[in-house]
Amino acid sequence: MNTANKLTMLRVVLIPVFLILLYWDVPFHMLYALVIFILASVTDFVDGYVARHYNQITDFGKFMDPLADKMLVMAALLWFVQMGRLPAWAMLIVIVREFAVTALRLMAVERGRVIAAAWSGKVKTASTMVCICLMLVFDENWLDMACMVLIVATTVYSGAEYFLKNRDVIDWKHM
Repeated sequence: MNTANKLTMLRVVLIPVFLILLYWDVPFHMLYALVIFILASVTDFVDGYVARHYNQITDFGKFMDPLADKMLVMAALLWFVQMGRLPAWAMLIVIVREFAVTALRLMAVERGRVIAAAWSGKVKTASTMVCICLMLVFDENWLDMACMVLIVATTVYSGAEYFLKNRDVIDWKHM
């Protein structure tokens, strides 16, 4: 397993640690959870850089890296839903977008095409991760609302962009 894939797997391993810290009622547990979330988020950017810079791009990495990102973000957002700080409908929008883009990518693969990560998808991921960090630090209604709006807006925009730019992948005649 190369370095980029090890970093991806580290992110996966950090997810249960992050969740345990969120629920563990000890002093400074939110600070520890924040540190783990930031560390996991940083591995997302570092593993991509390492994979590209050192030619460590693998099929495993292409599959596991975005999955690890989704698992980390979904774990955090689900916790916010459970705590009543994020409405379930906002979480549903995020989940539907992720499934829809994944389905689009699978359709593209069937046609011999790979849909690379779009810039808007990277902005969505980065802004969502920053919002999660802010929400972990500050328990403020106005901040939760602002982050929810940003997360939903970037999620919808990036999802729409993927479908508009790749609409030729969808075989409408056989649906």
